[in-house]
Amino acid sequence: MKGQRSIFLFSWLCFGFAFLYVPILIMMFFSFNRSRLATVWGGFSTQWYGALLQNDQIIEAALLSFRIAAVSATWAVIFGTMAGFSLSRFHRFRGRVLFSGMITAPLVMPDVITGLSLLLLFVTLEGVIGWPEGRGASTITIAHITFSMAYVAVIVQSRLSTMDESLEEAAMDLGSRPLRVLFDVTLPLIAPAMVSGWLLSFTLSLDDLVIASFTSGPGANTLPMLIYSKVKLGITPDINALATIIIMVVTTGVVIAAIFMNRQERRRLQDSQIAAIEKT
Repeated sequence: MKGQRSIFLFSWLCFGFAFLYVPILIMMFFSFNRSRLATVWGGFSTQWYGALLQNDQIIEAALLSFRIAAVSATWAVIFGTMAGFSLSRFHRFRGRVLFSGMITAPLVMPDVITGLSLLLLFVTLEGVIGWPEGRGASTITIAHITFSMAYVAVIVQSRLSTMDESLEEAAMDLGSRPLRVLFDVTLPLIAPAMVSGWLLSFTLSLDDLVIASFTSGPGANTLPMLIYSKVKLGITPDINALATIIIMVVTTGVVIAAIFMNRQERRRLQDSQIAAIEKT
């Protein structure tokens, strides 16, 4: 009975992984297709990768997406860290419930509602004060900062709530000023959470389509918007090649991060073993 149950669970596990990853593998396979039809195999060729590197439209969209993602992630970490610090350390202040609700609202708000509200905001500001003059990369960046900082605030708040505050108290007892304690003790301790928030914000900005579509203007097409506009006319092998490159870059980053984490874990185990030997 136990053997049949294990076979059943293993079969469902294989089905789940196949459902997720087989389409990706098929797409990567057809990126090396010689034919112009994405679903008809015409022989092995890497011509679409060369054509992709010569496509100025895709290169400009990719550079714009990376630039917007980097800027929005940086500012999201700054504002999100401040918000998370306020919610974690200032337990009682007027308007805390409203402030906490405003921080967590973008986490559950549909992207369509967020994009539409920001579009109306930018249109109203342009009519009242003349800024922004049209929509483009700046409005997309502001929109991405708005919803990305919520994720950073939650991550930083959770890290601060589990941090030992006695370390900060010890630093102040030794004569450090609060600002010095912040930069010398608090920020180094929450640095992993800030890095995680930056990477998450960068990924969310790079992946966003709905909000960017509402807040963009002529000449400001991000990479997801460009891919979506091309896919509506039919999938072509150059889109498969672009998706394959993105998958390989992400996979390489994950592998490097896993190797780095394994090395850190080994060092911690070695240090703990050395400390145990020294105690004995």
